[in-house]
Amino acid sequence: MGLDGEYRALVRRALSAAALAGAAVWAAPPVAAQEGCRLALVLALDVSSSVDDREYILQRDGAAAALDDPDIRRAILSGPGHVALSIYEWSGRQQNEIVMDWTVLRQGSDLDAVIERLRGFPRSQSRFPTAMGYALGYGSTLLARGPDCTRRVIDISGDGITNDGFGPQLAYKHFPFSGVTVNGLAVLGADPMVADYYASNVAHGPGAFVELSDGYEGYRRAMTRKLFREINNIVVGGDVGGGRGPHPG
Repeated sequence: MGLDGEYRALVRRALSAAALAGAAVWAAPPVAAQEGCRLALVLALDVSSSVDDREYILQRDGAAAALDDPDIRRAILSGPGHVALSIYEWSGRQQNEIVMDWTVLRQGSDLDAVIERLRGFPRSQSRFPTAMGYALGYGSTLLARGPDCTRRVIDISGDGITNDGFGPQLAYKHFPFSGVTVNGLAVLGADPMVADYYASNVAHGPGAFVELSDGYEGYRRAMTRKLFREINNIVVGGDVGGGRGPHPG
């Protein structure tokens, strides 16, 4: 039995679980279409067992600092159109936790509230494996109930490869990823395969790319570079598209 057949039942169960979780957690109706929204951006942060508590703080606070960078603030708050942002943590098959639900960033105070929420968020999980296919499926359902924007992007970061359940390619096949770009932030150090894995399996969709972080110490700088490209829709020659291609440095 091939990989697709082996994990088909897992994918079906994940789809059912996502639907049930959506019904249980999201009592409110989907976010109404936001006129003039140029980007719906989801940040997915790795809290699997390979990330220790010190690294988690570097990741969480690094993401907050990147959002607070003057160039990033300017890119987000300058028109035309606005940016909508959501953030969640991911690890095991069912261990996805919303940090910040969909928030429209129209002014500095909107962005300040997101940054404050992120900096004060307590780690949701610490002992589960890396179920990236499930995490991406969760992200796609989050986008599906989010605002109607010109571009839709999932920004997923992590320091390892899938070691539980199905991988990214099956998530892209079975979950709603039409028109969605998935960019990766691969954190180097814990797994020697992580950079190639993100380039070959994670990056997906129009203009997709992979940013590399030199350990979690380099996370803030890497996330700042990544957000600048995503928000400004900068396409560089050699970008990874459709889950294939070289990873930029």
